[in-house]
Amino acid sequence: MNFEVNSIMELEKLAKKWLNLNPDPVTCFLSGDMGAGKTTFIKSICQELGVEESISSPTFSLVNEYETEKGASVFHFDLYRVNEAEELYDLGFEEYLNKECYVFIEWPNIAKPFFNGEEKNILITRENEVRVFEFL
Repeated sequence: MNFEVNSIMELEKLAKKWLNLNPDPVTCFLSGDMGAGKTTFIKSICQELGVEESISSPTFSLVNEYETEKGASVFHFDLYRVNEAEELYDLGFEEYLNKECYVFIEWPNIAKPFFNGEEKNILITRENEVRVFEFL
């Protein structure tokens, strides 16, 4: 399914739609060029889940944990700076995956060996000011 997004308001509606398609916690890989809108989309989803704290890219910390209004955890990974899978083992990456919560992973290629292929995928492309979200 492809969705064109022209504004933040449309992005918020798309986050609601994505959550309606994925009402139970899942792992989701987000791919797209730098600045495509991966973190902004995760922020919109977290807001829909009732996260009240500030949501930002974990580029340097690699992972941020947020709490929903129901007390559930949401993990947000940014693996852009990870060069080897060994770094993920050092981070304790596998421990984050054994929980019943939403897990969002930006730049997921290096982490794919940790998964079984049941993850959701979102590809974001940018055409001028329009973002195209492809739910795979």
